Amino acid sequence: MSGYFISFEGSDGSGKTSVLKKIIEFLDQKGQQAKYLLTREPGGNKISEEIRQVILDVKNTQMSAKTEALLYAAARSQHLEENILPALKENKLVLCDRFVDSSIVYQGRARGLGMDVVAQLNEFATDKLSPELTIYFDVDPRVGLARIVAGRTNEVNRLDQEDLSFYDDVRAAYQELAQKYPDRIVTINANQELEQVVADVFKVLAKRVPAFFEA
Repeated sequence: MSGYFISFEGSDGSGKTSVLKKIIEFLDQKGQQAKYLLTREPGGNKISEEIRQVILDVKNTQMSAKTEALLYAAARSQHLEENILPALKENKLVLCDRFVDSSIVYQGRARGLGMDVVAQLNEFATDKLSPELTIYFDVDPRVGLARIVAGRTNEVNRLDQEDLSFYDDVRAAYQELAQKYPDRIVTINANQELEQVVADVFKVLAKRVPAFFEA
């Protein structure tokens, strides 16, 4: 399969979405609008976005951890078939805000389902497709939660209501994955100011995907 698949991972408040905006600005300025797909999980198409609404609805407090994991996997499967695979076949650069790693750390570790269990579930959902590169934004949960409070008070979702220990587990699991897959996962210090985080990410992109990110 052609194309190049990059996922962006990190706890809420890590700044990954803000960095993605800078990446898109750069690609658009170079006239590459037709050569990339920017998408997100859960979401990316009608079915997956509807599943997203169910998952993140603050009223759905009774949702079990297994149900949550299965819904994420279902949305991901649809997202893959409808958006990601066609883009890769068209030789596009795919930029995805979250992918399987998010489920492994959030539902596998923080929800207590088991990282291996959730990984196996998602192997079925994705036919074992993995990004060539994952950029992980490593942030102290206290910093991330403070950013959420400061900048996202009008967009609080069900996962934003978790306590600090939940996000400590999420960070520990991400760090474990980064150690397990060092060739795929590149860790960025997201405790820094946004400008420095953006610079660090662009250094990685210029090295790994120079065809798109040459200065």
